[in-house]
Amino acid sequence: MPGPEAGKHIEIQSYKHNGKLHRVWESSMVLKGTRHVIIGANDRTTVTESDGRRWITREPAICYFHSKYWFNVIGMLRNDGVYYYCNISSPFVFEDGSIKYIDYDLDLKVFPDMTYKILDEDEYEIHKKQMNYPHVLDRILYNNMDVLIRWVRQRKGPFSPEFIDQWYERYLTYR
Repeated sequence: MPGPEAGKHIEIQSYKHNGKLHRVWESSMVLKGTRHVIIGANDRTTVTESDGRRWITREPAICYFHSKYWFNVIGMLRNDGVYYYCNISSPFVFEDGSIKYIDYDLDLKVFPDMTYKILDEDEYEIHKKQMNYPHVLDRILYNNMDVLIRWVRQRKGPFSPEFIDQWYERYLTYR
């Protein structure tokens, strides 16, 4: 099945392991859409939490999703540089005009100087017990965290110096 068409607006839906909807980003523009990679962008988009609370993103962001890796990457363009928020998650599926994935709590925050911090390990441990994550899933998620950290160190993929700038320029041509 092909990916979404460039220039189209889509929704991003994050779920939990138990199937419950966790968070929805209302509108992101597809910059590249294939079966394996979706690169999107949004700016001041509405986000709805599972409890109904709504908020609006503060800055432009470039989003990177891959069908092979158990993570996605959001590069947020701020005045003092690009900050990355990386979700350890299932690979994405694209269906019914939406990107869908399961969020597994573990996050990696990467700062403009490429230092990073692992977040929410306590939340992950709680949900791992509550939702009975299988041992093999735990291994997959931590292995993908290692891949993600390697990408950061090597400035690979969305962490390469020109990636965010190039895709943000493309986004501006669509607006």
